[in-house]
Amino acid sequence: MITDDQSPRVLVMGLGGIGGIVAAHLIEQGCTVTPVSTNQAIRDSIERSGFWVGGDGETRIIPGTAYAEPPIDGPGYQYILLATQPPQVEVAARTAMAALAEDGVMVCFQNGLCEERVAQLVGRERVVGGIIAWGASMVGPGRYQRTSSGGFTLGCLDGVAEERCDELSTLLECIGPVQITENLRGARWSKLAINCAISTLGTVGGDRLGNLLAHRFVRRLALEVMTETVEVARAEEVRLEKVAGTLNLEKLALTEQEKTSSGSASLVKKHALLLAVGARYRRLRSSMLAAIERGRRPAVDYLNGEVVSRADRHGIAVPVNNILQRTVHRIADGELRPGLELLRRIYDDTRPPN
Repeated sequence: MITDDQSPRVLVMGLGGIGGIVAAHLIEQGCTVTPVSTNQAIRDSIERSGFWVGGDGETRIIPGTAYAEPPIDGPGYQYILLATQPPQVEVAARTAMAALAEDGVMVCFQNGLCEERVAQLVGRERVVGGIIAWGASMVGPGRYQRTSSGGFTLGCLDGVAEERCDELSTLLECIGPVQITENLRGARWSKLAINCAISTLGTVGGDRLGNLLAHRFVRRLALEVMTETVEVARAEEVRLEKVAGTLNLEKLALTEQEKTSSGSASLVKKHALLLAVGARYRRLRSSMLAAIERGRRPAVDYLNGEVVSRADRHGIAVPVNNILQRTVHRIADGELRPGLELLRRIYDDTRPPN
């Protein structure tokens, strides 16, 4: 355990599923942590009952206090962990800038490519990327459920693994295993390909991942989303990294032959791999869908929208990412209801003409 005297000061911005789990674990380890949430119901629940943390059959209560905004007094925070949804990341970074220590860094836990956005505010040298390979949900204000195991990948924008990553790695090991990469861009794009498929299809399908990936046509859509993302990453000259050290997006992407094939040995293997992903993360529910249900702006522009906008620059067609981005906005606007039938319509609409 790290004692208060030994640990750096940590500010956690955002207490949704990920932020709540991170803050609770760090507090439990004796770290100097200041949790911040703009949601009064979350703050009130934590003040009254602490952080309620469940998962793997274990439930525990971790006493704590959450704040409406970062306290600006004191020497500043060595680590500001940005755990909001992507649409709120720049606001959170601006809000917390005055609380950042002179030698401090901001850590982006969002999906998407948020490091570049935060770097425009605080400088590239003060940004660390934190890619999360585990799932969590907030099942009620201040009540958190870990939905899958996994750890973190940390890296800096310019590729050099700095001392800050080593210290942060030590802090986060109480939550899950940590690896450090010198190819943050490649790791981010690989995770982007996964999120564009899993998170967005989960939003449109309105169900947990395991249930959705049990359907072959949903797996096919996921493969097409990831393939389009890989093609844009190549155009951006990104060297993709394996996800969680095992999932190779370059090999998972459809070949030209597989794009028009109804079945082959290689396609069977790719479908089997997605079935395994669905089984491992079967309880995972899209955080974008949860955001829509709470009346918040969905993060789809930071996921599939990144693929669509960059594909346009390179003259690459990405029809599945395009229609999914538009569909999520229509769900958020109340024009469409999520469900398996909506995914089936998207599948049918994106089939090439005979």
